[in-house]
Amino acid sequence: MLTEAIFYDTLRQGLWIATVTSVPILTAALVAGVGVGLFQALTSIQEMTLTFVPKLMAIVVVFWMSMSFMTETLVGFFQGRIIPMITGG
Repeated sequence: MLTEAIFYDTLRQGLWIATVTSVPILTAALVAGVGVGLFQALTSIQEMTLTFVPKLMAIVVVFWMSMSFMTETLVGFFQGRIIPMITGG
């Protein structure tokens, strides 16, 4: 039986998993954005589209590198928490 405590604990854990799996990509976007912004400030190049390509490349590289971590984390959450709740275990 699904009680409120189990529901909210599962929701809390799911939100934590979402936060943990998104941190590497968001960190890469932040670092790339600050780096390009600093470069633009130092060189007085004020091109709006200049930040897009380095951010996109950094996000793709970090996503490719951390894809196995994200997959293992999500699969572990579903196998350990969600599927037993669905099957009634």
